Amino acid sequence: MRILIFGLPGSGKTTLAKALAQRIGAIHLNADEMRTQVWPGLDFSRESRLIQAQRMSALASVLDSQGFDVVMDFICPTEESRSYVFADLRVWVDRISTGRFADTNAMFETPTKFDLRIPAGMSLDAEIAQIINRRHHGICKAA
Repeated sequence: MRILIFGLPGSGKTTLAKALAQRIGAIHLNADEMRTQVWPGLDFSRESRLIQAQRMSALASVLDSQGFDVVMDFICPTEESRSYVFADLRVWVDRISTGRFADTNAMFETPTKFDLRIPAGMSLDAEIAQIINRRHHGICKAA
């Protein structure tokens, strides 16, 4: 299973993704780590963000085909970038209205396609429980 955790920078995506991956025994792919360690030539332009979405999705697909669950965590600021990511479950972390980077705030499009929205005010355990519940009950409609 491939799970995408996305949202504005500073919304808590990585904290949630790390905890979820640990809880379900999944591989965690963090966009910042991938950008610095695997694809260092990518910047934060629209084009590089699309390339990163394609690459993260491709890597997650390979791992999934080998029997690993994968939790991907990255901003995915536009509908187009999200459309490049093939995920079985799309989780929008919607805890904040403005992130810490003005250019990303300007680029970020309110999602129209997601399976679960994580609002502010929930505990990490409650968030993980919601995701696991969706995962186990197959309530995934993302394409």
